Amino acid sequence: MPETKNISLHLSINPVKLIKMAIELTDANFDQIVMQADKPVLIDLWAEWCGPCRMVGPIVEELAKEYEGKAVVCKLDVDSNPGVTAQFGVRNIPTILFFKGGEVVDKQVGAVPKSVLQSKIEALL
Repeated sequence: MPETKNISLHLSINPVKLIKMAIELTDANFDQIVMQADKPVLIDLWAEWCGPCRMVGPIVEELAKEYEGKAVVCKLDVDSNPGVTAQFGVRNIPTILFFKGGEVVDKQVGAVPKSVLQSKIEALL
């Protein structure tokens, strides 16, 4: 019977760090970032426990990268920031609010394809 050898391999995997492009909004920095913006603003209102929010999150990050310098793309955790959430009457998440000149000009509730959000941003540019 042929001799068998145990071979152990040590694989070293370097974790890839996800670079987040979207600005993290809070109740405290909302006015400074959103209301004083000179560009259109997209705000993703989300929560960690929300499944559809986790589907929309990567799309929002892609949009932040694609529209860098043209639009302000933000994320706001509704559990940690009840002030903004109440101010705009957000009852369902994910909700994406679109601002221009400090005013809400469009709104999207629920998970949607990237193309829907892109067209809404493009309409504001």
